Amino acid sequence: MHSLLIALATTPAPTPTPSLRPGLSEDQVTPGLLGFLLTAFIVVLTALLIVDMVRRIRRVRYRAQVEAERVEAERADAEDAGSTGTALPADGTGFPADGGVSRPEVNGDAGPGSR
Repeated sequence: MHSLLIALATTPAPTPTPSLRPGLSEDQVTPGLLGFLLTAFIVVLTALLIVDMVRRIRRVRYRAQVEAERVEAERADAEDAGSTGTALPADGTGFPADGGVSRPEVNGDAGPGSR
């Protein structure tokens, strides 16, 4: 143990100014322009993928909301039609004159709901 302390005490400290070993250039130890461009490309690609994923998730959520509203409207119309004797078909081919049932999901629009 004593010899280890003596060895540590007598070992000179490293040079305070950092320098490269002889024979190495700065291009050999840094990523350079190519490394920067590849990293920037990956960052941009990741950002675009995240934006696309958020858009797709939002679209699925809106479609589910519109479908739930449509089912609720059909259920309410069926209850109303049950009391009057007229019923709308479940496939949405018949629409009431007041526009109570709409199918905006047919053309891909989520409708006038909050976005």
